[in-house]
Amino acid sequence: MLAGQGQAAEVVSILAPASAANTAAATSAWIDVRKYEGDIVIISNVGIVTAGSLTPTIEDATDGAGAGGAAITPNEGAFTAVTVANDPLLEKRTVSASAVRGWIRYVGTIATGPSLVSVTAGGKKKVV
Repeated sequence: MLAGQGQAAEVVSILAPASAANTAAATSAWIDVRKYEGDIVIISNVGIVTAGSLTPTIEDATDGAGAGGAAITPNEGAFTAVTVANDPLLEKRTVSASAVRGWIRYVGTIATGPSLVSVTAGGKKKVV
């Protein structure tokens, strides 16, 4: 059981559902996660991949403009690359709020699009 953790969680749309024809269209803005503690849950929901593949990654940075942006590895390991052979694919990954540098974003690297994709995150706000 989640013991009230579900009620304490805040959710945010990182990438609204879209048909992304290229990597730029499958890349989110930087999301400020400094207000969270514990694990940040990231849910990648990839629908139909028309051709090629979509490879999801998470990056962190030191500010909302992406300074020092770099890929990070979620606690469960990397997301699975999604192709016509394994779509649709819904996956959850977590990152420790204390291990990221303040901002995160989702990058869906597309090789021959389009791909349907949306991404949501959730976390528990710090108690002040």
